[in-house]
Amino acid sequence: MPFELPMLSQFHALLGTVGIWDLVDVLIVAIIFYKVYEMLKDTRAITLVKGLVVLMIVTMIASVMELHVISWLLQKTVTLLFVALPIVFQPELRRALERLGQGKFLGMDNRLNMEEANSLVNEIDKAVFNMADKKIGALLVVEKNVGLNEIIDTGIKIDALVTSEFLMNVFIPNTPLHDGAAIIRGKRLVAAGCYLPLTDDRTLGTELGTRHRSAIGLSEQCDAVIIIVSEETGVVSIAENGRIQRYMNHDSLRQRLRPLFQEEKVSLNFKDIIANWRKKDDE
Repeated sequence: MPFELPMLSQFHALLGTVGIWDLVDVLIVAIIFYKVYEMLKDTRAITLVKGLVVLMIVTMIASVMELHVISWLLQKTVTLLFVALPIVFQPELRRALERLGQGKFLGMDNRLNMEEANSLVNEIDKAVFNMADKKIGALLVVEKNVGLNEIIDTGIKIDALVTSEFLMNVFIPNTPLHDGAAIIRGKRLVAAGCYLPLTDDRTLGTELGTRHRSAIGLSEQCDAVIIIVSEETGVVSIAENGRIQRYMNHDSLRQRLRPLFQEEKVSLNFKDIIANWRKKDDE
């Protein structure tokens, strides 16, 4: 007991120095770190971040153990890596700045209600698998947080409601819009016949053609989701974050698309939170 009282007094004294703005400061920093992690997860950059964290931990351990030569080498390496970060993370930094400029860094975007989202997903799903059955090649780009105005400018602007019949008409073979990509923003098709950047990844299989490589290339540069219908096999694929998932079916495609359009309803019921808290204390 004599030992506990000084510890309690120190703890209370520490709490007394914490003001409301300190809590706000910590909360803002936590949100920023979370959003940065959310932006980097499931991308190739996250492995580099993990490597940097491991390197910094090893550097601190070497410093504590007074391993001077190793500590000096690691410190110089970390310094060089931080200089190289803007080059290594160029796509991610560009994406973050674009979202910040659009006011979307904190996830503020305009989505559809549940009924509209389900209707839109059904229309896209119907068009995609009708084209797959007929082996009509297609590229559908679903815009998320990062704007695609540069890509839209390479094609023909349309600005029409998305319907399955209209999407199929866009990709009719031997027409000017067939070989390009169609851009979907919300529930509207904003452009077609757009050119996408090709990926530089040389590890991709030879069975992936130009459509697949351009879809992966765009997904490496932004957060868009790209649907590919193969003209040779009729296989439906999705490219996102530099990766491609092939052999999609009706259920998997709808499950992947629905969160892109449906609004997220988040509500804080403080009465329920307090009730659950008290219940846990009683247990």
